Amino acid sequence: MKLAHVTATNSPADGFPVEIVAGRHHLCADEPESNGGTDTGASPYGLLLSGLAACTLITLRMYAQRKEWAVTRLQVAIDMTEDDGNQHIERRLHIDGDLDDGQRSRLLDIAERTPVTKTLKRGVEITTRLAT
Repeated sequence: MKLAHVTATNSPADGFPVEIVAGRHHLCADEPESNGGTDTGASPYGLLLSGLAACTLITLRMYAQRKEWAVTRLQVAIDMTEDDGNQHIERRLHIDGDLDDGQRSRLLDIAERTPVTKTLKRGVEITTRLAT
């Protein structure tokens, strides 16, 4: 079962702009000016964290709707840091709505089990080959 398909193209230009097609959606990526890019799109790590954020919020919204919980707004802020070669992702959930502590705790637990979270935590095999 294919979960996603993306194509990306980079052509000689200032910076490192990348045109991305994910399904029928068009995105762009680049590096910030501090890394020699022109900052015309999100950085690759920014895109990675965007996928984690989107998966987190979609999963939490689906769960809350299924439980008929009064969640009025969900927001997630995510930072990725590196220290001495060790990378770390910190995710902070902001949940608005008429929820008790048990419901909030359950949503926090669900966030730890989203598909992208589980993929990142266990790692994923990557195979690279030349196209023919």
